[in-house]
Amino acid sequence: MTVIRLAEVRDVPLSVDEVHNAVSDPAAGGIVLFTGTVRDHDGGRDVRHLSYSAHPSAAEQLRQVCEKVAADHPVTAIAAVHRTGDLEIGDLAVVVAVSCAHRGDAFEACRMLIDELKATVPIWKHQRLGDGSSEWVGCA
Repeated sequence: MTVIRLAEVRDVPLSVDEVHNAVSDPAAGGIVLFTGTVRDHDGGRDVRHLSYSAHPSAAEQLRQVCEKVAADHPVTAIAAVHRTGDLEIGDLAVVVAVSCAHRGDAFEACRMLIDELKATVPIWKHQRLGDGSSEWVGCA
């Protein structure tokens, strides 16, 4: 059984059901799923829409993050997908899920998964703001 069941960067809409189904397992007593959506504000400014760009290595680095989480926690299964391209307010930008035998482990592993993904996978956000300006986020 492969612990990492899904680790992809895509330019098409994401599915919560697909990610949930990827980590479902008879051995799992807890599944924690996190969705990140495009919000209408950032730093006190209106956000109209945004686009995500990814380095060609992003999918492989996402897989490495999944491997690290699986090595550090008693994971039954793990899945993560991140969107690229143009997104509107409310669209899914990222969906991650972890299943474990126990809920506490699943919560800890899922938190590590999203935090490590955001900190290390080379995906950048270009926000278009309500005042007509724009900014890049995550390029540092």
